[in-house]
Amino acid sequence: MLEFKILKKSKKSRARLGALKTPHGEIETPAFVPVATQAAIKALTSEETLTTKSQLLIANTFYLHLRPGEKIVKKAGGLHKFMNWPKPLMTDSGGFQVFSLGFGKDFNTGKILREKSEKKVGLDNQPKSIKITDQGVVFSSPIDGQKIFLGPKESIKIQETLGADIIYAFDECPPPVADYAYLKKSLERTHSWARSCLKTKKSNQSLYGIVQGGRFKDLRVESARFIASLDFDGFGIGGEFGVDKRVMSKMLKITLAELPEEKPRHLLGIGHLDDISRIAEAGIDTFDCTLPTHYGRHGIAFTSQGPLDMVKSKFLNDLKPLDKKCDCSVCRNYSRGYISHLFRAKEITALTLLTFHNLYFFNSFVEKIRQAIKKGAI
Repeated sequence: MLEFKILKKSKKSRARLGALKTPHGEIETPAFVPVATQAAIKALTSEETLTTKSQLLIANTFYLHLRPGEKIVKKAGGLHKFMNWPKPLMTDSGGFQVFSLGFGKDFNTGKILREKSEKKVGLDNQPKSIKITDQGVVFSSPIDGQKIFLGPKESIKIQETLGADIIYAFDECPPPVADYAYLKKSLERTHSWARSCLKTKKSNQSLYGIVQGGRFKDLRVESARFIASLDFDGFGIGGEFGVDKRVMSKMLKITLAELPEEKPRHLLGIGHLDDISRIAEAGIDTFDCTLPTHYGRHGIAFTSQGPLDMVKSKFLNDLKPLDKKCDCSVCRNYSRGYISHLFRAKEITALTLLTFHNLYFFNSFVEKIRQAIKKGAI
């Protein structure tokens, strides 16, 4: 089971230093959580990922259910042994796929809108590719089109079979273009599913409940109070935050004020570099994001001087490391010119080098935030 201890509280913000103890080791918080969707960090081995300072990974319940299937993972000794990862693991519930394969796909949008939209999702709307009911969600497999039903009971049973240290209640992640009536109904479903998840779970894994409510203060407060009233081991903050990241900061403050401080809080699927300080200052303990790995595979290197597009030819004659201030093995051993060459030659080694550097950079960035909290600077 999970143990969480707050080591220091900031006097300048709601930030806190913590120690999150799991059966597979202890995590220093705040912590960034890389996304290992299909039981792997794309382009890296588990051994390589260990040396990026990563403390905890989150894998995807929905996609692991599709392939190879949770029974195969269990036969291999569980998710840790299957992927040779000795440190703590989370699995999400599949709730994000309700959004990403539903309205997110329909409107080609993420959880935070890039700009204001005239599109609206109302109470009577359904996504084109999935069907959302009060019992659960019917998906069409993105692999072979087969119909798949996933509800709270199914999600928990799959996650128990996979065997991660921390698992999540099944929820509906709503779209940022949903109106109040839709979000209200969605919240009722998520709360009903939360109760069902608690009743279903039989394992010793730690179960987090998920707070939803979108950009509406009253719904966020209602959700946080309801989820906090149940016997969860920690809390996930999910859903969308409208069109403005300032709204996100406001909603986080409102939400976290309603949650018991002695339990850990995880922010689901948000973690741009310019978000991280405000996330920590709000009192979030862990957060996951695909940004460093996804961008790395597309040639973007994160550095202390800003992002660099290594596909551009201007870097071919550049013999400097990606970042002079970074001490990762990529920056110690490879030049910008070499990495740019690899991308332009479409060598897959390029994906490995940038993914490694970006994860190391993000983890080092959060490590500095922990140090700043310890010193009282944040």
